[in-house]
Amino acid sequence: MIVHLKKFILPFRKLNKFGKIQKQFIRCNSSESSPRILEQLKNKSLLRIRGNEASVFLQGLITNDMKHFEEGAANIYALFLNIKGRVMYDVIIYKSQEDNVYYVECDSQAAEPLQKHLKIYRVRRKMDIDYLGDKINVWAFFDPTQYMNNKHNDIENIMIYEDPRLSDLGIRILAASTIKRQEIIKHLNSDVVDSTNNLNYKAFRYKLGVPEGIEDLPPGKALPLEVNCDYLHGVSFHKGCYIGQELTARTYHTGVVRKRLMPLLFSEIPNKSLSYDDKIVNESGNAVGKFRGIESQYGLGLMRIIESLNAQSLTISNIKLKVLKPIWWPQESQKVSVNKKE
Repeated sequence: MIVHLKKFILPFRKLNKFGKIQKQFIRCNSSESSPRILEQLKNKSLLRIRGNEASVFLQGLITNDMKHFEEGAANIYALFLNIKGRVMYDVIIYKSQEDNVYYVECDSQAAEPLQKHLKIYRVRRKMDIDYLGDKINVWAFFDPTQYMNNKHNDIENIMIYEDPRLSDLGIRILAASTIKRQEIIKHLNSDVVDSTNNLNYKAFRYKLGVPEGIEDLPPGKALPLEVNCDYLHGVSFHKGCYIGQELTARTYHTGVVRKRLMPLLFSEIPNKSLSYDDKIVNESGNAVGKFRGIESQYGLGLMRIIESLNAQSLTISNIKLKVLKPIWWPQESQKVSVNKKE
């Protein structure tokens, strides 16, 4: 039953295999919006960590704070860093209704090395760290033209969560691989279109300026704050120690982050291939950024914030492009960084 107010509340139930059956609620905007896109993220996989010490174990390895789950969070965004403070893997961690069970969403290519990484640090803790393979699929449900305001939700056979990084990214759906797309659509209370003739999820992420997976974040190269982990609610500066914390904390407390990942808009889809780290130059020929990825006319670049925003023109391999400052960036934080540099 749907009650139409300014927002509606949709009751749902939890599938037994994922945890105890339990009624919960989701709130969504009931105002009319353009059709949303439901896309299976075939490059995503899940690990399941199960055991009494699972939360304490993850607390010492990730940038975010597992205590958020005790405060009611359904999922969190986080990074695993190496000892030099550089990004190894980006993940979304979901809390199951089962006690001491967490699902870790990661890039499929990172699933095996991440599992090995976790087992190295498990030592003698009594925990299971399982790769779920093709048992559960990950889906994204998003509106490429409007902001979204969804909360945590589980509908019968499907686990649905608001994306913890940014509300514009819509919702994440974890569904048993036996659940087909049309079955999911029945529960979404929204017009759904195919991404084939619309903006796909990768292009949508790039349009927003959000990196994801080892293609955007090759293990051991990126720094957490340069990839906007702090703006995407993926790092805690109040928790205890974790691997790679020292450099991240020191950078944060200096208040100066001169380079960040930013969305790029190409005037036309390039007819030549571009490589990771290709230089982006201004009108004077000075390098102000490095290329990270492209999908359709949208791209990502690690840009010197002030220099790139002040540039009269930007090119990469003689291809014109624009750099955009994401509207979701905290304005106050950016002002602090700019002032300290000046």
